[in-house]
Amino acid sequence: MSLEKRLGNIAYRWGNWLLYSPALVLIASVILAYLAVQYTGNHLTVNTDTAELIAPDAPFQQNRRKFEQQFGQEVHTLLLVVESTSPELTKAAAQRLSRELRADTEHFTKVYRPDENAFFQRNGLLYLDSDKLQDFSVTLAQAQPFIGRISQDPSLNGFFSIFEDALNAETKTEEVPIDLMSLIDKVSNSLHKTLNGETDLLSWQKLIAENKISEEQSDKAFIFVTPKFDYSQILPVEPAINIIRQATHKIQDPNLPTVKVWITGEVGLEHDEMAGMSEGTFTASIFSIVLVCGILLIAYRSWLLMLATLFTLALGMVFCGLFASLAVKQLNLISVAFAVSNIGLGVEYAIHFCLRYRDNLDQYGNNKGKAIRSALLATSPSLILCAGTTSIGLYAFIPTDYQGISELGLLAGTSLFICLFVTLTVLPVLLKILPNPPVHNLHGEQPGASRFSLVLAHFTLHYAKPISLLTLLGALVAVYFVFQVQTDFNPLNLRDPHTESVVAFKDLMKERDTSPMTLTVLAKDAAEAKAVQQKLKGLKTVDKTVSLFDFVPDDQESKLGIIDDMVLTLGPQSQFFPQLKTGTDPLPAIKRMIAAIDNNLPKKTNPADIKSLQTFKQELQDVMLELEARLQPDRGVFIEKIQTSLLGTLPTVMNQLLIGFHAEEIVPDSIPAEIRERWLSKDGLYRIQIFPKEDLNDLGNLQTFITDVQAVAPDATDLPVMYWESMKAVIGAFQEAIIIALVAIALLLMFIRRSIVDTLLVMTPLVLAGLFTMATTVFTGTPINFANIIALPLLMGLGVDNGIHMVEKLHHSLSEEQNIYQSSTARGMFYGALTTISSFVGLAFSPHQGISSMGLVITIGIFWIMTCTFVVLPAISKLVLKKTDQPHVVTSI
Repeated sequence: MSLEKRLGNIAYRWGNWLLYSPALVLIASVILAYLAVQYTGNHLTVNTDTAELIAPDAPFQQNRRKFEQQFGQEVHTLLLVVESTSPELTKAAAQRLSRELRADTEHFTKVYRPDENAFFQRNGLLYLDSDKLQDFSVTLAQAQPFIGRISQDPSLNGFFSIFEDALNAETKTEEVPIDLMSLIDKVSNSLHKTLNGETDLLSWQKLIAENKISEEQSDKAFIFVTPKFDYSQILPVEPAINIIRQATHKIQDPNLPTVKVWITGEVGLEHDEMAGMSEGTFTASIFSIVLVCGILLIAYRSWLLMLATLFTLALGMVFCGLFASLAVKQLNLISVAFAVSNIGLGVEYAIHFCLRYRDNLDQYGNNKGKAIRSALLATSPSLILCAGTTSIGLYAFIPTDYQGISELGLLAGTSLFICLFVTLTVLPVLLKILPNPPVHNLHGEQPGASRFSLVLAHFTLHYAKPISLLTLLGALVAVYFVFQVQTDFNPLNLRDPHTESVVAFKDLMKERDTSPMTLTVLAKDAAEAKAVQQKLKGLKTVDKTVSLFDFVPDDQESKLGIIDDMVLTLGPQSQFFPQLKTGTDPLPAIKRMIAAIDNNLPKKTNPADIKSLQTFKQELQDVMLELEARLQPDRGVFIEKIQTSLLGTLPTVMNQLLIGFHAEEIVPDSIPAEIRERWLSKDGLYRIQIFPKEDLNDLGNLQTFITDVQAVAPDATDLPVMYWESMKAVIGAFQEAIIIALVAIALLLMFIRRSIVDTLLVMTPLVLAGLFTMATTVFTGTPINFANIIALPLLMGLGVDNGIHMVEKLHHSLSEEQNIYQSSTARGMFYGALTTISSFVGLAFSPHQGISSMGLVITIGIFWIMTCTFVVLPAISKLVLKKTDQPHVVTSI
């Protein structure tokens, strides 16, 4: 007895048992489902940690873990980028924000700000190049008269008196720190903003240094925050990020420019990615559910059958969740996709059964029991065969090194049998209990027959040879384009480019000194570290390297001499700079300033100077009008605001500079422990950080950089290596799994069908659809990435299912007079494909680039599977299968 006949006998007995007491079966199913929900809710968790998803035992993962063990403070951190209009405000805001976050030990374990260390504040000038330090010394000498004057009267009066004297001087004065007209323009701009209700803060750090110390003039500050993670939640750091946002709002001063705090780093990127995925997936799910319901209504023309299908699918998902809680206990970001896979394939089983049941009702005159038994007998063998072949395709991913896909293969493959079992158990008893759907057909016409299906059926069989030849030509062209398929396994390019973390991360990557895409090498001792660092510096792809040895500056004796000269230049002002005076009335000084401008304007011939003075005069006149119009205490508030805008940063800048005058010679032992521990581990390993010279967004640059560095240090690790090695591991895993799956499916088909021809016919749509899908991604500009590569197992399963159904049907219907598309089998495939597309099409509009590409690739893949199954496969079958002499009675599996 053949396998199919044995399955048919089992299905017949199974149907009799189910229909003997359908209510009891249904009640038992509901009770078991309730218990399954309780167990799953208590035992199944979600682990959103992505570090171990890919090749956990591979050498690059071992190198990463070694780095994390030795320098744990560098990993699992949020990077806060603090940014404002001036470096002084940025630094002050970063200081306040750090203090706020350190006080919250409930959400954070550590807060580290590189620029707050007293060691760097005191010795920062020693880390400048000698030439830059000398240039700054000259600039400071030029600014000394201004510093001396303003320190004697640190107020608007003293400030404007310096301008007045500078304008009235017969020769060029050196009492302003920069070019007079340039300073006037900056002051005019600040006054204009303040008068118009804006907040501004003139940066005296930039004015005094005048770009001589570019490294110290960044408007950005960095805070590394180690949050507490809760990996049982979809968003494990959401509470910590919410606290950061609250603290950011708290540190804003309404009288000063707004401070922007960007939350980024790997943890921030993953949080925004998961938040976007959750929101986008929820919206897409609602859209998909509505669309699926609409498609089921069109297919069944019955609310009852639609609800029965949804109830069966829901029960199947409950029991699949129970299996997941027993098999893996934790779902990761990849394996969680098994639910979507089961919706797409699981609902197809119910569609085939319900459509066959409905046809049987028409055929047997609404005899419900006979219709259900016949549907079980007709559909069970092919559905079991489909589940078997599809599960093999999914199980092929289990032995791969890609843990996420490995677990996805186990869960999705096993869940197919669970969904099928529930379909063949619960759905029949539901249909037995529910009332009959309304009469489908009053005129004896075959359900689903239409002019289009008749034309298509005639076309595919009548023009079988041209269609086959055209397909062969298309396949050859597709093979060429398959080699043009692009891959992009940079996780940054998968994320929504408009999220805060991605914008900030890409902004940091624009600058070599701030790029997070650096490599790390660990050396076992100082001698090895120095030797490796020296070799790395000579690589053409390396911009610079940093290690503990770089914290001992070169040429310290000469630099300390320059610093001593600066102390002598400033004289008494090198000890302390006073705070700004309050309560002074600047109106007399402003009037004198306006008079000085009027006296000097006729002497100016340069149009730019004339315009600068005229603008300055206008702003001063507006300030004067405001002062004369305001009463106390509002007048005092306005004066304070003007003074803060123009001079607010000066005392801080000067006193920080004065601290730098106390620099001392640095030796290795004088480097603070907080700095040493980031470059020298407790086990004595030295860390070398390597900065790339080229943009690593380019995959070629990334590969060259990694290859060059690993030629010197094979164990180099960090983000670029993780991205690159993960890409290779994923591609290798899928290549291995797909080959195993195709071979295993072919062998199983050979064993069951006992026919090489049938096996090749079933595999044909799968292979052709794969070729055409990959070629289409070239035309749509969709590279293969971490997200859309997950579509391959689903497409493989759907392709095999449809091939089995269609080949079985074609054995009975190869006459051009017969409509192979009017049977429940063909309609089941068609509506099953539509519901699968509906499960994913909403994802194509997600802002998350990876999710969007996955929805697009699946939609493209299903289109080609249906085209190859409904058009190409019948044409090829007409050429290779013998016509049967059966009467023209449409039968359906």
